[in-house]
Amino acid sequence: MADNKNNLSRYIISHLDTKHHKADFKCGIHALDEYLKTQASQDYKKNVAVPYVLTQQDSEQVLGYYSLSSIGIFCGDLPPEFIKKLPRYPILPGVLLGRLAVDKNFHGKKIGEYLLIDALKRSVTVSEQIGIVAVIVDAKNEKAKSFYKNYEFIELPDNNHRLFLPLGTIKKLKL
Repeated sequence: MADNKNNLSRYIISHLDTKHHKADFKCGIHALDEYLKTQASQDYKKNVAVPYVLTQQDSEQVLGYYSLSSIGIFCGDLPPEFIKKLPRYPILPGVLLGRLAVDKNFHGKKIGEYLLIDALKRSVTVSEQIGIVAVIVDAKNEKAKSFYKNYEFIELPDNNHRLFLPLGTIKKLKL
């Protein structure tokens, strides 16, 4: 893992900015490509979501990205074994990892994992400022669902493409 960390140290994750080159970004899922190119900047300006992009230290070309926003989680959507440990509020606060994508030229280089870990670290930091109980993600397909489940995300009972990771689990991870 040390070699992998050294390889990843040449990357920078920052807020999406007008200086970033996103026109050539292609992850293989049209909706994720188009979000970055046409909607992400708008969401940031309107405080709907905060997109974070990964670039190399010497370039502004976007190699990967994710977005974070707040979400209200209906208690009835969560598994009973999870909600029994929480107060009886109808809606609980969370962080939505709205999108996460890696340019297809960089698939297989652990960039998706690097982005996910960064998003989880930011979520823990947010939890120190405002209350959250979990990070929520909507997996675009079975491959994405498998990726998230690999990091202990749990499927919601009535929507197996929406997954969550309890804050307590995130805090126990060695991030």
